Amino acid sequence: MKAARPSAAAWLLAGLIALLPAHPADAARLWRWRDADGVSHYGDRPPPGAAAEDAQSLNFRRDPGAAVALRLVDRGSHYEAWADNRLPGPTQVQLRLRSGDNITVAPALPARTTVPADGNGLVGRIYPADPRVASSFDLILDYLPGDPHARPLDFEYRLPFDYAQVRVDQGFGGGFSHNDAQNRYAIDFAVPEGTPVLAAREGTVLQVESDFARAGLDRERYGGRANYVRILHADGSMALYAHLKPEGVLVRPGQRVRQGQRIALSGNTGFSTAPHLHFVVQVNRGMRLEAVPIRMFGALGELKFARDASTPAR
Repeated sequence: MKAARPSAAAWLLAGLIALLPAHPADAARLWRWRDADGVSHYGDRPPPGAAAEDAQSLNFRRDPGAAVALRLVDRGSHYEAWADNRLPGPTQVQLRLRSGDNITVAPALPARTTVPADGNGLVGRIYPADPRVASSFDLILDYLPGDPHARPLDFEYRLPFDYAQVRVDQGFGGGFSHNDAQNRYAIDFAVPEGTPVLAAREGTVLQVESDFARAGLDRERYGGRANYVRILHADGSMALYAHLKPEGVLVRPGQRVRQGQRIALSGNTGFSTAPHLHFVVQVNRGMRLEAVPIRMFGALGELKFARDASTPAR
């Protein structure tokens, strides 16, 4: 079999923070190492202590910050394609074939599976259609955080900051940017930059971004990137707190947080017209994120969110 040329490209859908799709970085070095049974593995990061050799002939393209990596295992007669999940929560992956010559793949691509937290999962096997002829292939691994089988429960979320008076700049179904599936039940709270952001519900920090410094409406120039914290809840739903202050994230992936704990400082990064906190609860619905309606309570009781309106809430 001719040397395979794997490639990993990753994307996330995360509310208004534009990580979709992630733009592949320059060609990254691929390493080869052998496990205790002498089986060859190919990947972008060899395990600690492995005697890895440079396999530059198998270079591929990847997002250098990718939380999920594609790994190939050489079984002699075929390759196995594995997804290694570095996130502290489940992730759904999809393996696609960009191009291939003289190969068959089982199961047929695109193929999906869910990989547990800090775990790995077999996504597919690549065989030569005719072992007497050289084969080649180019794979893409897409991923999305969350378990597609999650079923969110009714929960009383707390206000994600400490204010008695609350102003909502954009609520459920807001026409400016809350009109798609992943933001339909998002809430934009008008709060001054630097306001302490509190966890609306206990959970595990799944992802963070804290070093982006720009804001504005030019998606082409800035990509809509924003600083954010994503927290995984016990029922599989995920809360996104976005447009945070640069270097304003106060938690780390894998950290358990309690309801009301300070997790960040609000800001004005990403696709934003003014300082505010973007909050939304989402679930994975099969390689796509969807917002779910929630109930939220502040010092004066339950907040009532007007649809498609910029209306202060109390």
